[in-house]
This record gives sequence, C-alpha cells and structure tokens, in this order.
Amino acid sequence: MNVMIADDEVQIRKGLRMKMDWEKEGFSIVVEASDGQEALEMLSKYNIDIAITDIKMPIMDGIEFFKQCHIKYPELKIIVLSGYADFEYVRSAMQVGVKDYLLKPVAPDELVETLQKVRVEIEKERSELIENTRIRKEMHNQLQELQEQYLLHLVKEEWSELTMAFERLHHLQLKELTSKDTMFQFVTVEIRTSEEVKEDLQEMQLPFQMICREFAAERENIYAFYDPSYSNMLHFLVRIPFNSQFNIKAFAQDIQKTVNSFLKVETVIGIGKEVKGLSEFKNGYISSLLSWSQSKVGNQSQVVDHLLKEDMVEFSPHVERKLINAIENLDSELFRATIESILGKNKSYSVISFVFLANRLLLLLSSLARKYDLDMTKIQNFLVVSRQSVWELNSQQKVMNQLIELGKEMIDKLQQERRSGGSHIVEGVRRYLEKNYANDITLTILAKQFHINGTYLSDIFKTHVGQTFSDYLINLRIENSKGLLQDAQLKITDVAHLVGFSNSGYFSTVFKKHVGQTPVEYRKEKLAEETLFVDDEMRGRK
Repeated sequence: MNVMIADDEVQIRKGLRMKMDWEKEGFSIVVEASDGQEALEMLSKYNIDIAITDIKMPIMDGIEFFKQCHIKYPELKIIVLSGYADFEYVRSAMQVGVKDYLLKPVAPDELVETLQKVRVEIEKERSELIENTRIRKEMHNQLQELQEQYLLHLVKEEWSELTMAFERLHHLQLKELTSKDTMFQFVTVEIRTSEEVKEDLQEMQLPFQMICREFAAERENIYAFYDPSYSNMLHFLVRIPFNSQFNIKAFAQDIQKTVNSFLKVETVIGIGKEVKGLSEFKNGYISSLLSWSQSKVGNQSQVVDHLLKEDMVEFSPHVERKLINAIENLDSELFRATIESILGKNKSYSVISFVFLANRLLLLLSSLARKYDLDMTKIQNFLVVSRQSVWELNSQQKVMNQLIELGKEMIDKLQQERRSGGSHIVEGVRRYLEKNYANDITLTILAKQFHINGTYLSDIFKTHVGQTFSDYLINLRIENSKGLLQDAQLKITDVAHLVGFSNSGYFSTVFKKHVGQTPVEYRKEKLAEETLFVDDEMRGRK
C-alpha cells in the first residue's frame, strides 16, 4: 500500500517514518508534503492509497484538503493527525471522508493498528469492485448474447408479429431497430488463410469474433451477431440514420485492417443491399451472403458489393406467410402452386435474383424444419442437394422441382408427427417458449403459430409436460429472472420486462409465490453471498 505523509513539521514526518517497519507491515511511504496544497499536487503525480496528514497546515489546511480529496480522489483513505485541542476539527473532518485519526504523539502500535484496519477496508473495497465489475461484465455479456440470439432469430427463423418483435427489441435495449422507416444493411465478414495453415482458422474463430464484437461496440448503430451455420464468419447489422453520410465500404475496409492487424489473416466481406425496416431483415441478410458468394476463390482480402448495383426482386412477408400456411395446413398443392408462381418458367430473372429467391426459400424451409424438430436426415439431404443446385446454377426447373419435393417431404413428416400423439408438437412449443418467453405469449397465439386447435394444444401440453402451458411459461420466466437479478445495475422493472412481465408489481408477486422471497430480498441475499465468497477467497489467499 502506497502512503503519503503531509505535515508542515519535518520532525513529525521523520518521526512517523521511524515509528514502524513500514516495508515489513506491507506499506511504502512514496512521498511527503509540507502543506495541503502540495499534498494535493502530489496526489496527481503519485498513486497513493493512504494519506496521513495533519489537520492544521499552512496555505491549505486539512479541512479544505479533505474536501478536495473527497471530490477528486474519493477512493483515497485519509488518517488525520491531531492534538486533543483539535477534536472539533477532527469531527468536521470525519464528515468529509476521513477514515480515522491519531492523537499526537502517535504511539507505534496505534499507528500499525490503524493502518492495518484501513488496509483491510481498502482490500475489501477492491475485492468488491473486482467482483461487481465481473458481475456487470457477465450480465453485459448475457444481454449481448440475448441480443445476438434475437438478431439471428429475426434473420433466420419464422416470425410474423411486428408488435411482438418490437416489444422484444425494447426489452433487449435495441429499441432503435424498431423504426419502420429506418434503413439497414447487413455486412458478412469471413476470415481466410492459405491452405498450408487452414487448420489454424478454427483456433482463430473465437478471437475473430471478439475483435468484431469489440469493433461494433465502439461504434454507434453497429450490431454484431454470429450464425453457427457459417463458422468462419461474423455478421454486422448496420443501422443507417436519416441523412447519414455513413460510408459502408469504408466501414468494411476498417474491419479488414483491424482483423488483419491483430490476427494476420485476410477477410472477405460481402455487403448486402439496403433494406427498410424490420420486416426486410431476412432479405438484407441473404443479400449480404450472396454478395460474399460472388468473391473470388483464394485468401486475398476482398470487399464485394455487387448486389448494391443489382436490381433485385423482392420476397415479401405476404409470400413467406403463404408458404408457411401451405406447409402447416398440409396443403402440398398450394405449396407447389406458390413455388411455381415465384420461380416458374414465365419468370425472367437475373442469375443473382434467382439465387436470392431460391436461398430465401431454403432459409424458410430450414426454419420450419427446426421449428417442428422434424426428422432431419432426409430433409437435410434435400437441403444440401437443393443448395448445390442453386449455387451450381442448374436449370431453373430442376431447382424449382427440388424445392417442391422438399416442401412435400416436410408436409409428409409433419403429417406423421401430428398422428403420433402430439409429442413433437409439444417439443416444438417448448423450444419456441424457450426462445420467446419474454414476449407476450398466449395459448391462442401459440395455437395460431402451430396451426392446431387451442384446446387440443392445452391438453397435449399438460399430458406431455405435466404442467399447464401458463405454469410452464411462468416458471421459465422466473428461472431466467434469477440470473438477471444478480446484476445490481438492473432495476427490478428492467428485469420484469426482460423476462416478459408487463409490470414489476405483478412480477414481484409471482416471484415471491414461486421462490419464497421478493425479487429485492433475493437480490440482497445473492449479492451478500457473492461478497461473502469474495471475503473467503481473500482470507484463503492470506
């Protein structure tokens, strides 16, 4: 611990140095000062933990010095030297941050005891700061992970209710993404290296992701997320404010320089077309992947934005919903007719537009297969063959036939599952709830989402899970709230909204019923346990 002695009498400063073996006790006197003003200057130059100072000094007296320290150096611990006649001064000093006082002449054992007491307090505060920082970082990482998961959900999974999506984005502190008139662009970044060191790419994936996330965190309107389907890639969502002069190509080049400077690898970047509002996220995401797919083979860095110049076709939410309904209503004929209306022979598309539409259809079918947890063996083979046909630019009719066959296979599988007693539907509902528990979910919404009768869904859910849908959802929300409550920076209202409760009062009532404590009581207990754990750790190290 670094110590400063401030006293206008040289003999007192020398005397204090001789009172104890400072080094043996774990302290070091790094500087001395003869008045309050000089002491304040020394604090700006040296890293001081404890100041031992007289209360009566020239130029700037002790009281003023304490007041300045309380404002500029709140973590500094001050021990006052005083005589019996200065007791009123000491009492004033204790009100502006002074930790303890010593009466002159100072006894060696009192000096050691006081310093050791202050050191214990400093170490405890530092331990708590480290632990609080760790918890805050952990919770920040948890929030960031939830944000990334939801962004991936928006670009890859089935969703149709804008209101629910807006609500979830608000809860995840991403409300700036909910403006219907805001323009967005997706940027896909892939790391590449030479064939000789290709095995190193796997080791580089995590540092690459960390660099990209930090890159996004340091900039406004940039959001990074990871898609496990593309292990060497990371994706950026760029929000383009109105009248912004944002240069998307310069942004991409900055990423390249940053990644190359840290990892010494090349990056290939695909820039998607501008899209408007949340409902166009999937189109924007696919377009960035298609831009990337136009890159040249090899490990040279590239930025590809071909699609920005391409007059691309649209894939509307209406068409998407029509295809989803066809599969979930087990209507093979409607599905075939819809695919033919999109990709039929009478359509004249550019290569890029055709590839874009085919990939949007594959993305949709993959999402439905995951939603219902269908037996993916044969379906996965269909997906692989269909993707290969698309990228090899096989005939338009062949690609269309493969997509129709894939949809028919999914309908057959879904029909079999519905005849099996509903177990797979229940599992699909459970997975849906685990991803969307924070949204406003009702049995009616779920029944509509899974295209079955609400009463039937309620019955099979209770049969297979052993709980009603509402009890299961509440338990899910309560369990997820426990982790969030351990972040002291989040208000109880914030936690309530993040897990799907409309108000904190109802959340507190439900939480106490299930846990036996209010959220506030639970938080205090957990934070106290954390502090006790830190104290035990510190004692163990000693």
